[in-house]
Amino acid sequence: MSETADNVRDELTRAAGQLLAIEEFLGGPFVPARAVELPEVGPAAATGGGAAGGGAVVRAAVGNGMSAQEKADALAEMDANEVTGCTKCALCQNRTNTVFGEGDADADLVFVGEGPGADEDATGRPFVGRAGELLAKMITAMGLSRERVFICNMVKCRPPGNRAPMPEEVSACWGYLVRQLQIIQPRVIVTLGNPSTRGLLDTRVGITKLRGRFQQLPDIGEGLAGTPVMPTFHPAYLLRQYTPDNRRNVWADLQQVMKLLGLDAPSS
Repeated sequence: MSETADNVRDELTRAAGQLLAIEEFLGGPFVPARAVELPEVGPAAATGGGAAGGGAVVRAAVGNGMSAQEKADALAEMDANEVTGCTKCALCQNRTNTVFGEGDADADLVFVGEGPGADEDATGRPFVGRAGELLAKMITAMGLSRERVFICNMVKCRPPGNRAPMPEEVSACWGYLVRQLQIIQPRVIVTLGNPSTRGLLDTRVGITKLRGRFQQLPDIGEGLAGTPVMPTFHPAYLLRQYTPDNRRNVWADLQQVMKLLGLDAPSS
């Protein structure tokens, strides 16, 4: 078989897998939407009272000009030397593992959730429980894999009872998150749920009003201001409210991200 035929076969296999993931996520046949213009990226409706600790700005060396390996090394060093032994807030008292985040250190796309759950605390990896399985389906539907994106949370330790992180807990981890983003320098950030959306955008506006429209990341750190942010529902919320409308809304959000990144959805 020729190299061209091999490439065509591989591309058809990839597209078929992506189409299957889309239909599995949507719970029905995928009908491609008509091409639409991307909405203009607008600033978040900030109130100055977000969960990011008063909108504190972190100044540090940014990842521009760093190779993928240098970025990976910088993230690994931060994890090993700072995050793993962190005692900045009370969440450290009952953790099994810190959950730094994982994926491509040079990713175009970063997903930010709220905090680790029981499965994540046990393994030290983000999004590995049922919500993680659904996030993996969402990523596959985009034509990507976990290895090609970066996944992290607002806080690196599990809040008791899987509750949302408290402002002081987010503030304690804030510098870690900002530096992760500064090193990676993503083209797009997807915030999953209210805590990460409100924290990164420094706003009190809820996810239902913000999702579906690109926002601009405020000046939270050198090299990050203006990064497009797409808020969408958290996979855990989708598991609780697994309705066709919610799934279609999330898929519409992800399609906008795909278009901005130049990713193709299957044509049929």
